[in-house]
Amino acid sequence: MLFSIAILIVVVVVAFRAAPRETEEDAHIHGAGQIGVLAALALFGVDYFTSYYYATGEMMSALHPYGLQQYGYIAVIVIALFNAVFGFLYMYSLGIFNEGGGSYTASMRYLSPGLSLVVAVVLIQDYIFTIVVSSLSGVDQLLSLTNSYNTIWLIRFGLGALMAGITWWLTIRGRGESARVVFTMLGVFAMMTITMAIGLFIAKGKGVPAVPFTEPVHTPSLWQAAYYMLSASMKGLVALTGLEAMSNGIQFVKHEDFGLVKWGKKHLPKWKGLWEFYSGKSGIGRMVQTSFLFYGGLTTSLLAYFAVHFNVFDGTLGRTLVGNLAFIGFDQIPGGIILYWAYQILAVGLLSAASMTAFQDLQATAWRDVAIGEIPEIVVYRNPQGTFTRSVTAGFIVAVLIQFLVKGNTSAAVPFYGVGVFMPIMVMGFAIRKHILEHYTGAKRKWGAFGAGLAGGLSAMVFVGQIVGKWTEGGWVVLISFSVLVLTANTLLISPIGWRDPKMIHRIVREKARVQGSMASIVEWQSLKMQEYRHSVRGRALIALTHFFELFGVRRPLRYEPVPVPAGDYDHALHVDHPEAPSLLDQYLDHPIPTVGGAPKETKRSEE
Repeated sequence: MLFSIAILIVVVVVAFRAAPRETEEDAHIHGAGQIGVLAALALFGVDYFTSYYYATGEMMSALHPYGLQQYGYIAVIVIALFNAVFGFLYMYSLGIFNEGGGSYTASMRYLSPGLSLVVAVVLIQDYIFTIVVSSLSGVDQLLSLTNSYNTIWLIRFGLGALMAGITWWLTIRGRGESARVVFTMLGVFAMMTITMAIGLFIAKGKGVPAVPFTEPVHTPSLWQAAYYMLSASMKGLVALTGLEAMSNGIQFVKHEDFGLVKWGKKHLPKWKGLWEFYSGKSGIGRMVQTSFLFYGGLTTSLLAYFAVHFNVFDGTLGRTLVGNLAFIGFDQIPGGIILYWAYQILAVGLLSAASMTAFQDLQATAWRDVAIGEIPEIVVYRNPQGTFTRSVTAGFIVAVLIQFLVKGNTSAAVPFYGVGVFMPIMVMGFAIRKHILEHYTGAKRKWGAFGAGLAGGLSAMVFVGQIVGKWTEGGWVVLISFSVLVLTANTLLISPIGWRDPKMIHRIVREKARVQGSMASIVEWQSLKMQEYRHSVRGRALIALTHFFELFGVRRPLRYEPVPVPAGDYDHALHVDHPEAPSLLDQYLDHPIPTVGGAPKETKRSEE
C-alpha cells in the first residue's frame, strides 16, 4: 500500500511543478487571460484527452451486444484515419486564420454569410453539449467506484449539475488559474494511465481470466453488422471538437514562440521550416492540435484491445469500460486499490474540467454572435480577468436544463453532441479548398485542393453517418433539432434584435468586449457582411409575406430599413498591408470637432 501511495505522491508533485503559472509580467505584456502552450494544451485539449473515458465505451456498446467486439479494430482504424486527416486540415488552417474564428470566419470569407450563420449556431449547440456529455461521463466514472453505474436518474442528474457548477465557478475565476489546475490533473492522468497500461499487460501475462458473458448475444445479419460497425465508428469520433475549439480559442493565446521553438531556432537552424510552422500563437495552436493527431487512435486501440481480452464494457460489474480496466490494471500493483480510487476520482475531475474547453469557446463565439446580430447585446460583459462571464453563465444554465431533459443519461446526449461536431469541420475543409484554389498554382494548387476537398468530403460523410448511425438512438431528433436551430437563427437575425449599425458594432467589439487588433477587424468585417445578408433575407421575407396576405385581399405598404454600409474586401478590412491603420468602422463614427481652447467644460445642471 505504501508503494502505491508513493507513486501517487510522485506523479502529483511532478505534474504540479510542471503546471503553467500566469505572472503579473505576462499579464502586463500579453493581457490578462492570455495563455501559453502548456495552458493552451490544458484548456483546449482537455475535452479531447478525456474522450478516453467515454469514446471507446460508446464505440464498443454498439458492438458487444451482437458479438462483434472482435471487429472493433475496424472502427479504430477509421477513427485514427479521420483524426489524422482533420487534424492536418486544422493545423494548416491556423496559418490562414491565425486570429481566431475557425470555420466561422472561414465560411464567411470563402463561402457565404448564411452558411457562417449556421456554423455559429451549431458551434454553440456543440459547446453546450460538450458540457453535458463531459459532466455526465464524470458521473459514470464516479458511480463506478461503488458499482452503481445503473443507479436512478435523479442521482445522476444531481451529480452532473454539481460537476458542471464547479467547472462554471472555476472558469469565471480566469484562464490562468483554470489552466494550472487542469494541467496538473492532465499530468497525473497521463502518468497514471501509463501505470495502468503496464498493469494490464502484467495481468494478461499472468493469465487473469476474462469476465464471463452474462448477457444474451443477438446474431445480426450482414447488413445489420455493417450498420453496427458504422454506428461504432461514429460513436468513437465524438471528441473531435478539440480541433475547432483551438481554432476558435487562438485569440486567447500569447503571440510568442514557446520554449522548444526558441531552442530549435537557436540550436537547429537547418530545420527552419519546422520551427516557423510552430512559431507564434499559430504555432502554439498547432502544437496543441498535433497532440490530437494520433491520440484518439492510440487510446482507442489500447482500450478496445483489453476490453475484448477481458470481456469488460460499459455496465459490466456495475462499472464503465475504463473503470473495469483500471480495476484490473491497478490490481496488479501492490496496494493498487488506492490507485484505482485515485484514478476514478481524477476521471471525475477531468471530465468536469473538460467542460472548460466548451466554456472557453462559448466566450470566444458568443461576443462575436452578439456583434453580428444573433444574440442580444446584454450578453457581452468581460470582467477584469478577461472572462466573458455572462456567456459562461448562460451556457451553464442551458447545460443543466439539458441534463435534466436527458435524465442524466450520457448515451442519450451523445447523438446531439456528435452530430454538431462535423458540420463545422466540413465547412472548414471546403473553405480551405477555395483558399488554395485562389492563392496557389501548379502542383501545390492541385494536391492542396484535393487534400482539403477530401477532408471536407469525409467530414460530410461522417456528418450524415452520425445521423444514420445513431438513428435509433435519437438521430432523427437531431435532424429535426438541427433544422429548427437554423430556422431560429435566421428568424432572430432578421428580427429587430439582429439590426446592427457601425456604431453599435464598434461599441460591442472595441468597448464592451475589449478586443483590439486583427481579431477586432475580422469581427467588424463579419458583422457588416452579416448585415448585408440580413438586409437581403429580410427584404425577400417581407416581400413574400406581403404577397401572401395579398392573396386574401390584405394590402399594406412595405417598410424598408436603411441599406447597411458595405463590408468591402476581407484583406482590406483586416489591413494586411498596413496593420497600423484604424478600424474600418472609424469613418462611420462621430468624432468631435476640435475648438479653440479645447473641449468645453462640463457643468452641473442648475437646481430649480
